Amino acid sequence: MIKGKDYKKITEEIFRLMEEGLHVVDKEGRTIIYNDAMANMEKMNRNEVLKKPFREMFSHIEEDRSTILQALKYGKTTLNVQQTYRNIDGKEITTVNSTYPLTFDGKIAGAVEIARNITDVQKLSHTIMNFQQEITEPEDIREKRIKAYSFDMIIGKNKRFADVVERAKKAAQSDASVLIYGETGTGKELFAQSIHYHSDRRSKPLLAQNCAALPESLLEGILFGTAKGGFTGAMDRAGLFEQADGGTLLLDEINAMPYELQGKLLRVLQEDYLRRVGGTKDIPLNVRIIATINEPAEKLIEKGLLRKDLYYRLAIININVPPLRERRDDILLLAEKFLDKHNKRFVKELWMISDPAKKELLDHDYPGNVRELENIIMAGVSMAGDEHVLTEEHLYIEKNTVTGSAEYELASQMGLYDYLKQIEDHLIKQAMISNGGNISCAARQLGIKRQTLQHKLKK
Repeated sequence: MIKGKDYKKITEEIFRLMEEGLHVVDKEGRTIIYNDAMANMEKMNRNEVLKKPFREMFSHIEEDRSTILQALKYGKTTLNVQQTYRNIDGKEITTVNSTYPLTFDGKIAGAVEIARNITDVQKLSHTIMNFQQEITEPEDIREKRIKAYSFDMIIGKNKRFADVVERAKKAAQSDASVLIYGETGTGKELFAQSIHYHSDRRSKPLLAQNCAALPESLLEGILFGTAKGGFTGAMDRAGLFEQADGGTLLLDEINAMPYELQGKLLRVLQEDYLRRVGGTKDIPLNVRIIATINEPAEKLIEKGLLRKDLYYRLAIININVPPLRERRDDILLLAEKFLDKHNKRFVKELWMISDPAKKELLDHDYPGNVRELENIIMAGVSMAGDEHVLTEEHLYIEKNTVTGSAEYELASQMGLYDYLKQIEDHLIKQAMISNGGNISCAARQLGIKRQTLQHKLKK
């Protein structure tokens, strides 16, 4: 049984290991918990801060700007508030803070603040925004535009798929928001770009942002822009909404956007104007939104990853791109196109695909969809010599693991740990193949952190 003193040691060790800064004060404003991460951020001596009044140790912070004091005095909760200030060494740091009042029997008994240091992220944000500003000046937009796809590049004779293409062509004639759903690798961006370049906005910019690629603190400024003086170091910069004026903004993996930021996006879409981060001026908008998701909307809403009200605002036109396993009559057609494409790329003369190779291609389920198929063909072409036929020996297709009752038998023979390890290795290999070796994309497909996948790949 763990004794009280042991609980204290364990708790202190947890606080020490936390990457986030933790600062807890009692009802008198005296610090009772101040962990190492917070001390390192603020360059304060932890032992000097403990048991001392907050106002005494942090006299340089104005009362109305201190979330801890506001929580103590008014019981105010603040969530994900970005603060920029100077620590005791005079170094400017930027943190994202959440502060909560602690109540007991309906009375305020203290306050707790959790802080995450995003100083480096903030610097990166400014760098990225400066770069974006440089490459998206009006006179350069047409020259710097991302590669354009069109409907004639969309390949498929499958009836269901053809119906989706026709729906997308009709969407191009409208100005309504579009929500595209499809599994990873189905070609959502191809559809999005085709819609834009066949619309009346084709002469205006098409800008894209992957919502999973950046944290909220960076993403908000990139989308909405920043106003000089809004926060320390802020400059007047147009965000993607302004840069895409008259054109289209593609928001990829919209469900990866933080929930609170989804609310801000909804207001912008409803009101057709925005305010830059830290700004007071209303800026009118003329931008069409195309958003993508890689899971069914109802599941994302149920999981709390997509706001229902934002979904209804975006899904004025819904386009659902079927996975490749549901359009098998397109597999060989696509394979031939990819063969021709990568013949030219690798300067090869592979004229055809052998019948056994065709069978292997048709028998595979393609969890990575069209992207995985192209990667399989590309790898096969690159590994071929002077042959003129792409054979099954050129193809690396991960075979499906055993299923049904055989699974239990195999698990019993191998042992549960080894069996699960085999399945894990299989899934990782499939994800890496289907994403062309891109670790970040494979990690997202597997639902794990990039660092976790890197660690597993090194084993």
